[in-house]
Amino acid sequence: MPVFAFLAPATILYTLFMIYPLIDSIRLSFYSAPSGGDLAFVGFDNYRTILSDPDWASTFWNSFWNNMKFFAVHMLVQNPIGIALAAVLSLPRLKFRNTYRTLIFMPTMLSVVIVGFIWQLILSPVWGVGADILDIVGLKSLFGPWLGKEGSALITLAFISVWQWVGIPMMLIYAALLAIPEDLVDAAIVDGASHFEVFWHIKMPLILPTVAMVSILTFVGNFNAFDLVYTVKGALAGPNFSSDIMGTLFYRTFFGYQLQLGSPTLGATVASLMFMIILAGVLFYLFVVQRRMSRYQL
Repeated sequence: MPVFAFLAPATILYTLFMIYPLIDSIRLSFYSAPSGGDLAFVGFDNYRTILSDPDWASTFWNSFWNNMKFFAVHMLVQNPIGIALAAVLSLPRLKFRNTYRTLIFMPTMLSVVIVGFIWQLILSPVWGVGADILDIVGLKSLFGPWLGKEGSALITLAFISVWQWVGIPMMLIYAALLAIPEDLVDAAIVDGASHFEVFWHIKMPLILPTVAMVSILTFVGNFNAFDLVYTVKGALAGPNFSSDIMGTLFYRTFFGYQLQLGSPTLGATVASLMFMIILAGVLFYLFVVQRRMSRYQL
C-alpha cells in the first residue's frame, strides 16, 4: 500500500496532463466540425486529407522533410561535438574543466525567446555583428542574410539550436565517461596507448548505450521542436515555408494564422501524425538498435 501511495500523485498528474490529452487528441482526429458545427465522425478522412489532398499534402511533406533535415544536422553536428567535448573534459590533466563545463552548458538554461532574439541581432545583415566577427578572421565575404534565404534559413536555425543544446549530450556522455573504471584506462596507457586510442577503443564502446539514448532523445526533441522556429521566423516559418517544421504546421493548422482558419480536428490529426512518427522512431530504437547493442559490465 505505501508504494501505491507514493506513486499515486505522480501517476494521477501524468495521466491528467499527458496521457488523457494524447488520447483525446487522437480521438479528435477522427472527427470533423464542418462550418464550426457539431463534431461528426469521419473515420480516416482527416488523415487522407493531410496526406493526399493537394492543398495539404505538399505542406505536410515539406514540413516532414524539413524536420528530417533539422534532425540530421543535430545528429551529424550536435552529438559528435557533444562527444568530443565530453572526451576533452574527461581528460585527467585538463585545468579549469568545471569552468568550461559550466560555460558550455549555460545556453541550455536560456529562454528560447532570448536565444532567438540574440541570434537575430547577430545575423542581421543590417545591424548584426556577425559580419564584423567574421571580418576578424578574414571571412567577411562569406557572411550573408542566412536567415532570409530559402536555402539556408532552416540550416541556420538548426545550428542555432545546436549551439543552445549541445550541453545536454555533453553532460550525459561526460557522466557516462566518469563511470568508466580508471583501471581500464591506466592499463591501456601503460601498454602505450594514446589518449585518442584509449577513447576510441576502450571508452567509446562502453558509452555506446548512452550515445544511443542521446540519439533517441535528439530525435524526440527535434520532432517536438517549435519554439525556436516560431521565435525567429514566426508561424509562417519563412521564407516561403522553407523553415517550416511539423510543430509550426501544427500551430497554423490548429489555431489558424492570418488568412488561414484554424481547425482543431485537422490540427489534432497533424499532432497524431507527429506522435506516430515519434513512436515509430522510439520503437525502432527499443526493438532494433538496443537489442543489437553490446553492453559491458563495469
